[in-house]
Amino acid sequence: MANGNQGRRIQPKRGSLDVPFLLLTLVLVTLGVIMMYSASYARAYKDYANAQYYFVRQLAFALGGVVVMMVASYYPYDRLRKWSLPLYVACAGLLLVVLAIGRSSHGAQRWIAVGPITIQPSEIAKFTIVLLFANMASRYREKMQEAKYGLWPFLALLGLIALLTLAERHLSATIILCLIGAVMMFLGGAKIKWFVYFGAAAVVLAVGYLLLFGYASDRITAWLDPWKDVSDKGYQIVQSLYAIGSGGLFGLGFGRGRQKYLYLPEEHNDYVFSIICEELGFVGAALILLLFILLIWRGYWIAMHAKDRFGALLAAGITTLLAIQVFFNIGVVSNFLPSTGISLPFFSYGGTALLMQLGEMGIVLSVSRDCDNNLL
Repeated sequence: MANGNQGRRIQPKRGSLDVPFLLLTLVLVTLGVIMMYSASYARAYKDYANAQYYFVRQLAFALGGVVVMMVASYYPYDRLRKWSLPLYVACAGLLLVVLAIGRSSHGAQRWIAVGPITIQPSEIAKFTIVLLFANMASRYREKMQEAKYGLWPFLALLGLIALLTLAERHLSATIILCLIGAVMMFLGGAKIKWFVYFGAAAVVLAVGYLLLFGYASDRITAWLDPWKDVSDKGYQIVQSLYAIGSGGLFGLGFGRGRQKYLYLPEEHNDYVFSIICEELGFVGAALILLLFILLIWRGYWIAMHAKDRFGALLAAGITTLLAIQVFFNIGVVSNFLPSTGISLPFFSYGGTALLMQLGEMGIVLSVSRDCDNNLL
């Protein structure tokens, strides 16, 4: 090559970002911040004498998250391979720190306080499992049917993180970690019969856990019949159902919901979708769910058109993680599933979760830049 470029490796020019995926993400984040404000101002005024307290913080995290997303979208995703194991080690270390000196709330110890900011390592752990398993499954591509490559290493790495989150009494994170780990192994090509064996074992362990830990079994009782103890165990879900039912077809109107006035606990967090249903009604809630469905569909489209196996697994894993969290949150607030404390992506209050989710969307966008075809 001329002009001093001899011996220099020229990187192929990357394509453009996937515009539908980017726009859907930005729309959901914008709606999420707006609805979180409507759901939170009564609680914020009570707790901090400042109705904008939660909104200002969430808006700051949303803006910072968009910057993280755009930076991640231009970072070559294949370079993340080398960070998968160091990130896993760091995440395990943070989970241990949580157990040692973490902040507790409602009987669970899940957060690390760094000045005015709290970090929830379990949110980082979810992405860590996706990244690490995508790297391993792409490297062991021809060996995933062998237990020493496609089973035991995955179970050991997943088991350690899952046990640490379980020790925090963070059942929802443990469930999500196990589910996303199983999905990544399945997509990677592991034997189907392994899922049957360990699925049965997981059911036995889950039943044993629920019997041993009272707070979890109380949630099962409340799920089966929330009206039996409306003033205590079934209170939250009953108030959530009141909010959903009172919204009707078109809702009471933005900002006019009633359950957020300290009737519904966690109205700005895990149960923000109940306030959405109350204020925007069935039509508004359905449109938001449609946006999530379109985003998830587009994420899988990007995964199917990725240039390599690692990119495909990474995009599919992140998209599946998003889908699991949306499904579980909607299931919980509607009492279709027992209460597990799973937040709604982009809508629930929480800085660590929002930053991680937008960073993950940025990685999917990075994969999209190398797709065979960026067109619809």
